[in-house]
Amino acid sequence: MKKLLLFARFAFLFLVSSTLLAQAPKKIIIENADFSDVNQVEVPDAVLLIGNVRVNHDGIVLTCNKAYYFEKEKYIKAFGNVQMVQGDTLFLNSKYAEYNGLVKKAYASGEAVMSSPDATLMTEVLNFDRNIQEVYYDTPGTIINKDNTLKSNSGRYYVKEKKFQFLTAVSITNPTYVIKSNHLDYFSNSGHSYLLGPSTITSKANYIYTEKGFYDTKKNLAHFLNKSYIRYDDRLIKGDSLYYDRNREFASASRNVKITDSINRGIVKGHYAEVYKKLDSMFVTKRAVAVNFVENDSVYIHGKKLMVTGKEGNRIIRAFNNVRFFKKDMSGKCDSIHSSSKTALTKLIGNPILWNAENQITGDVMHLIGNNTTEKLDSLKVLENTFIVSKDTIGTGYNQVKGQNLYGKFKEGKLHDVDVVKNTEVIYYMRNDDQELIGINKNKSSKINLILENNEVETITFFQQVDGDIFPEKELPENARILRGLVWRGDERIKSKDDIFPPEENIDNDKIEKALKTAVAKKNVPLKTRKETLNYDKKKAKK
Repeated sequence: MKKLLLFARFAFLFLVSSTLLAQAPKKIIIENADFSDVNQVEVPDAVLLIGNVRVNHDGIVLTCNKAYYFEKEKYIKAFGNVQMVQGDTLFLNSKYAEYNGLVKKAYASGEAVMSSPDATLMTEVLNFDRNIQEVYYDTPGTIINKDNTLKSNSGRYYVKEKKFQFLTAVSITNPTYVIKSNHLDYFSNSGHSYLLGPSTITSKANYIYTEKGFYDTKKNLAHFLNKSYIRYDDRLIKGDSLYYDRNREFASASRNVKITDSINRGIVKGHYAEVYKKLDSMFVTKRAVAVNFVENDSVYIHGKKLMVTGKEGNRIIRAFNNVRFFKKDMSGKCDSIHSSSKTALTKLIGNPILWNAENQITGDVMHLIGNNTTEKLDSLKVLENTFIVSKDTIGTGYNQVKGQNLYGKFKEGKLHDVDVVKNTEVIYYMRNDDQELIGINKNKSSKINLILENNEVETITFFQQVDGDIFPEKELPENARILRGLVWRGDERIKSKDDIFPPEENIDNDKIEKALKTAVAKKNVPLKTRKETLNYDKKKAKK
């Protein structure tokens, strides 16, 4: 039993002594000095080393012209051409330095320069903590990393990660752009920058603002979140998530996308967009809507896909698949739209229908023509199978005008003067000032002219080969009051800008909103760069 106790005590003492030995700081070794002396009067308890001084301590080598070595404190003060070298990872140069071997910390001042394989830092004062492998400074510093020059008033360098961190005003100057931020993490080996506060990126091409972003300075790729936008001379791109490729001048945006065209007075919105600056083009989808300003009014155009191409003055808007549009006193639907700012011509292609005031207008081909001088809507052209219909103001009947082609002129945004030509037919409910029915005008002719005031027919004029009459209501059967081809589509009418989205897209949007809330809660984000950014945040949080 006694032997077991003695053995246990011996084992305990051995473990304690081994731990103490392992924790004991290694000796500072003086490898070289041309001259050494001890002067207890001038510098008590210190060894003076002069000329080609070389000191080694646990993997770091210090060289200088002159040094004081305090052996008890394991402390060195170095003067003149000081250099501290840690393997092949870190080089510190300065005019003066101090090194504490007990806590393994270094201090360098006087034109201090830190060099690593990837970057060089120049400042007035540097501190190096070898225990955690961090270099930090609180004096204005400049970092050179290939084409990038970083300047800040303070910062830290994490040796193992090869990462610079700045929590005060910092700038990265590149031949192409300048990044400014109050919180930036920069990896010198990869050139990756993480912007974690209000930050700007300025170049000749554009101006970028973000409050959370990632920028690859080598590949010129970026991803931005949180109140971010990209501003060109004529366009402003916003979105919850922005991706940017500077080499291609390409940007994509996701969720709550808004692209403002300041020159052409237009806005495009959606939940996904791609912008090609060099090609002067953009593509928008997912509840896409283009808003153009005409006659101090807004025109809203929606399609499953929107494309905007061309330079200023020659911009073309294309909308595809179930296109719907709305303007005060006017709305419509068609399969696709082609609108040119140069010709001021908007083509409604594929089953077009137009509602102007209370009038429903259909035809095979429909053109809306503007005036570039006045910037107002000028005229309407409907080709083949023209049909105008409106409900009688009081009764259940329909006012109808049918013909081959229609040519109309607008006045203050409303149809005013309308010509319908070739094989025209009319059924019109005529009422007096007291809104009493006088009779039903049923007529055929070669051409009809309509003058509209306050959205109502003021006059009807028939031209050539007129055939018809005004019938008392009782003398015209119900089946004779409908022209062939009449299809009343009043329930489809778009009455507000919110109606431009079909019901199925509203359902899809609700699904998107729900998925977004779930993604935010789980922090699941699809883009690779966004994932990289979020993973980086998690690493920071663990620290």
